[in-house]
Amino acid sequence: MKIEVDQYQNIRHLYIAQGLPKREIARRLRISRNTVIKYCEGKQVPWERKPYHREPTVITPEVKEFIENCLKEDREAPKKQHHTAKRIYDRLVAEKAFTGAESTVRRAVHQIKCELPKQVFIPLSFEPGEAAQVDWGEATFYLNGQKTKAMLFCVRLCYSCAPFAYAFPAQNQESFLEGHVLAAEYFGGVTGRNIYDNVKTAVKEGWGRHVVAEQDMFRDLRAHYAFQADFCNPGEAHEKGLVENLVGYIRRNVFVPVPRVQSWAELNRLLLDHCLKYLNHRIPGRSQTVGEALEVEKKSLLPLPGYRFDYARQILAPVDYYATVKFGRNRYSVPVELAGKQVTVKGTGLTVRVEYRGQVVAVHERSYSKDETKFRLEHYIRLLEQRPRAIRNARPVKQANLPAEIFQLADRLPGSNHDLVKILRLIVDCGMEPVKQAVRQAIDNRQYNIESVLFYLKTGKREYLPNPRDIYVKPVDLAGYDYLLGGESI
Repeated sequence: MKIEVDQYQNIRHLYIAQGLPKREIARRLRISRNTVIKYCEGKQVPWERKPYHREPTVITPEVKEFIENCLKEDREAPKKQHHTAKRIYDRLVAEKAFTGAESTVRRAVHQIKCELPKQVFIPLSFEPGEAAQVDWGEATFYLNGQKTKAMLFCVRLCYSCAPFAYAFPAQNQESFLEGHVLAAEYFGGVTGRNIYDNVKTAVKEGWGRHVVAEQDMFRDLRAHYAFQADFCNPGEAHEKGLVENLVGYIRRNVFVPVPRVQSWAELNRLLLDHCLKYLNHRIPGRSQTVGEALEVEKKSLLPLPGYRFDYARQILAPVDYYATVKFGRNRYSVPVELAGKQVTVKGTGLTVRVEYRGQVVAVHERSYSKDETKFRLEHYIRLLEQRPRAIRNARPVKQANLPAEIFQLADRLPGSNHDLVKILRLIVDCGMEPVKQAVRQAIDNRQYNIESVLFYLKTGKREYLPNPRDIYVKPVDLAGYDYLLGGESI
């Protein structure tokens, strides 16, 4: 019988203080004598009850062993392919002719999981400048209205927990190396060692402490910045928990709500702003903010080398008769004068730069599509001036996304294609927006000629003729004529 605390108090008082027999206590309090016997000595209390548990008869040793084996298999299986209690129940029914209820299996799975040994981690402490953790993450955003996946290169210093994050379109080696260089410049130095996953952009053969060969470019980077590399064991994310937490922080704070940007540069400015804001954060249990700890850590970082590491992937490529060069799975335009020549193409995570005899001749935003050609109008303008009849079908012109006003004016120009080429030359020399405004002014004033466009481009004014109402005419003094006539008569 369950009793309340005040009843327990009465039993103890009557038995200890007044010395009444148990039978009399039961009669006075009108409760069972067995209850009095249970509580009078104070060996049991009403607020603590012994748990009652009865093993289900359907959970036989064979069934229990089957459940344990399923959970053991999960230790080596991918994280997203572990057994659920429902899946174990289905397998028991199919493989062991199990007749019990699914809820019984759920309770058994929960109990067995609780009995399994728990993983325990050792708390770590790092000295200033000792180490940093590096990892990749993924997030989704909208680039010019298009849903796009960003690969987040993340670095976190182990002493100060200061973060750095940068977005790339792909997890290739040039992006991996560029991220290191940008992070080193952001922090103003390099830690003594970096902690990584077994990423293919760094590791050629082996894993964890058994890495036997690193990628050549990554080894060059390490030598240049004088840091050591430690690689985690496969599936042991806790070995770099600081940067794992950073990836989650970036997703929750920068990508919620999903950002809408016009360029990768705008997205990376958002990332940098959040990294700078985090410097004001104070981690629980620490006396300094992250920014204050970073100032301490900067004094212990390895200094940056005098030469900035060139992280671009370089190739030598011929320029074809369309004035394009191939890099990866795509082609990029160069000035037509370079057709037939050999150029150096340097690709980074976000750009493709073309050089000829040490001079940069073209810079493009890197494309990660397949069989795409990136054209620049300025590379073909001289050829278009020589062959104006091709202008309407020229791919560089179509890819330039010219405003409708340009063609609206060109259709009314006396020189037609020849005059359209002249407008394109103005766009190359002066920029798209000024020429667009000048063309719009010429159309508004019904002045369909190149001279008007040139005038508006030069002056930026809508009206160039004075309004007649604004003209001031000085009155003529007719008295002067009378004086002359009088002089003649004399």
